[in-house]
Amino acid sequence: LASCSGKLVFAYNSSESPMISHTDMIARAWDSNPRVIKFPRKHQRSSSANGLRRQKRDWVIPPINVPENSRGPFPQMLVRIRSDQDLEKGIRYSITGAGADQPPIDVYNIDPVHGKMFVTRPLDREERASYHLRAHAVDMNGNKVESPIDLYIYVIDMNDNRPEFQNQVYNGSVAEGSKPGTLVMQVTANDSDDDTTANGMVRYRILSQTPHMPIPNMFTINSETGDIFTVAAGLDREYTIIVQATDMEGNLNFGLSNTATALISVTDINDNPPELTARTVPENRVNVVVANLTVIDRDQPHSPNWAAQYRIASGDPQGHFLIRTNPVNNDGMVTVVKPVDYEQNRAFMLTVIVSNKAPLASGIQSSLQSSAGVTISVQDVNEPPVFPSNPKSIRFEEGVPAGTTLTVFAAQDPDLFIHQTVRYSKLSDPANWLRINRTNGQITTMAVLDRESMYVRNNIYEATFLAADNGSPPASGTGTLQIHLIDVNDNAPVLLPKEAQVCERASPRSRVNITASDADADPHVGPFVFELPSYPPSVRRNWTASRISGDYAQLRLRIPYLDAGVYEVPIIVSDSGNPPLSNRSMIKVKVCPCDDNGDCTTTGAVAAAGLGTGAIIAILICIIILLTMVLVFVMWMKRREKERQAKPLLIDPEDDVRDNILKYDEEGGGEEDQDYDLSQLQQPEALDHIICKPTGVRRVDERPVIAESQYPIRPSLPHPGDIGDFINDGLRAADNDPTAPPYDSLLVFDYEGSGSTAGSVSSLNSSSSGDQDYDYLNDWGPRFKKLADLYGGGDDD
Repeated sequence: LASCSGKLVFAYNSSESPMISHTDMIARAWDSNPRVIKFPRKHQRSSSANGLRRQKRDWVIPPINVPENSRGPFPQMLVRIRSDQDLEKGIRYSITGAGADQPPIDVYNIDPVHGKMFVTRPLDREERASYHLRAHAVDMNGNKVESPIDLYIYVIDMNDNRPEFQNQVYNGSVAEGSKPGTLVMQVTANDSDDDTTANGMVRYRILSQTPHMPIPNMFTINSETGDIFTVAAGLDREYTIIVQATDMEGNLNFGLSNTATALISVTDINDNPPELTARTVPENRVNVVVANLTVIDRDQPHSPNWAAQYRIASGDPQGHFLIRTNPVNNDGMVTVVKPVDYEQNRAFMLTVIVSNKAPLASGIQSSLQSSAGVTISVQDVNEPPVFPSNPKSIRFEEGVPAGTTLTVFAAQDPDLFIHQTVRYSKLSDPANWLRINRTNGQITTMAVLDRESMYVRNNIYEATFLAADNGSPPASGTGTLQIHLIDVNDNAPVLLPKEAQVCERASPRSRVNITASDADADPHVGPFVFELPSYPPSVRRNWTASRISGDYAQLRLRIPYLDAGVYEVPIIVSDSGNPPLSNRSMIKVKVCPCDDNGDCTTTGAVAAAGLGTGAIIAILICIIILLTMVLVFVMWMKRREKERQAKPLLIDPEDDVRDNILKYDEEGGGEEDQDYDLSQLQQPEALDHIICKPTGVRRVDERPVIAESQYPIRPSLPHPGDIGDFINDGLRAADNDPTAPPYDSLLVFDYEGSGSTAGSVSSLNSSSSGDQDYDYLNDWGPRFKKLADLYGGGDDD
């Protein structure tokens, strides 16, 4: 709007909307010239009668509509305010009110020079639905140039709030057996969006009902008010209903939804009179006694005149029941001998005739037999799903890609009067090739089917699947799927053997029989084509291949003579498939010298193995050297052993190892003999105090309390000739030592190990031939007296 007489000009950018792209919005906000509507100036018209002037009304500025949750960019231009006096003087623009200089502050601002008004951030209608601002225009000195303009800004509602139920769980009740149309309860959901638009208009619907019996839709709901009503009779249990509330007048494509739970309890009424127990039989059961028929016979019990016979006269044309007589009480036991099916017969009306085994006596005015009616009800039980075709056979070519649909392997639920859901699963899939849809039983492949797989038997692959219902209790059945795989030519032929041997000279025996095999089946196998490749040229120059039959060929030398060695001969073999497949196989042929019988000689076999004469000689030399080294080592070990056994007692000091004494645990006599001083076994440092003592008996029963004797010390590096003197000195010191043990006990010494490299010392100062005088033993002291008596007995001997 613009003033024709110098008033404010109000420009409204009416093209701002969420549908404009960011680029267009910025261009229009800053570069475009918005549509200008002028203020109608205040016309003053003179009256001819009284000179009064009449003022015309101003135009009302339309409100500004801004959508909430705008994505910007911000600041986003809304309108442009201009005074036509800005051509004559500088004008400054400003806005006041809630949203500008009052809380909430800085939601809107204005360019003071150009008068462009902007919104600075996204708006939320649920927080504030409208704004009232005033626009001002002043000159550079702050003087008012135009009268303020009222600006009304309305926030356009967007569907950004879901309906919210007042309660997540609602509880209601209805009498059992209520008529259709009975009000049960009401659910209420509120939407924070504008309820005058579709954004806030909520509609209700029922998503599910549990349980589904007797029918899945026992209730309905008023879509506008949320009132829940009954629509069918037969309420006799508790129900759980899931209610959905959707805005946008219930449009599921554009509206937002929320759910709540309604628990409806059915109050009991007296609608079941007392009943006698009925004779019932579960379906699919045999050898079950369902009824006992009692008869009265006044004849002699357990006699033929008393024994009863039962017969079914009618009501069981297929022979499901048989009546056996109880020999104890003569009752008739109605027994199921053939399974009954609830889906075919819910009840049986049997007519039973009973008579005696013995005929009735003549002249008796009574009926020969009696009859009665028996009603048997069949009890429905949950039966497992049944696959109509079991096993089911299908035919497919091998090599079909993964994701291919093979068939639908669906089962049927025999329980026709109970709505149950059947779910499928895989029970056995040896190669893990198949996948089954849980809801409809559709079979698809997960991998490529291969007829040559180890899991395929006689071109047939078998997989087993399970179908289970949701009955109470759940029941399941199995079905087998047989896939007959049609062969395709997907395997190239191979040759056997991989290795062969021929003579180096061409002869009738210098040939190799080769066989081709193919994993495929007819007609993708033989007859095969055998040929030698053209490269390298030496193959066709030295060898030739000829087919004997469809699967066999011969390889032989083309030239009269071929050097001994190992040759790799390539052969190309092709099958008879459409299109045929070829394979280049390598046969390792050993060419060797042969004897008169056409067999390779030993030398020829070695040469054919690729070893020359020089290599063979080198191997033999190495073997001889190794055997020589082993022989020398054995001889050296035997010589060393002999030297060790022949080494004398007196050896060089540097070879003397007797100082290496091993000390082990001590073992002695009884408990009364353990109290002695083992230090007496140590070597004394001097022998003077012992040698100077007079001879005589030095032994006592108790250890004398005197200073211990000193034994001689062996030099660290003794001369071999001093060993005998050292032993004699030590012996003399021990004989004359009164403090040395034992005191009427055995001498205990340390164990120094078994064996000695020095040999025995018994040969010292001894002679093995001739007579020897042992009288000197009497001079050795009292400790050798017994020995002197034994060897030097004199006349007593």
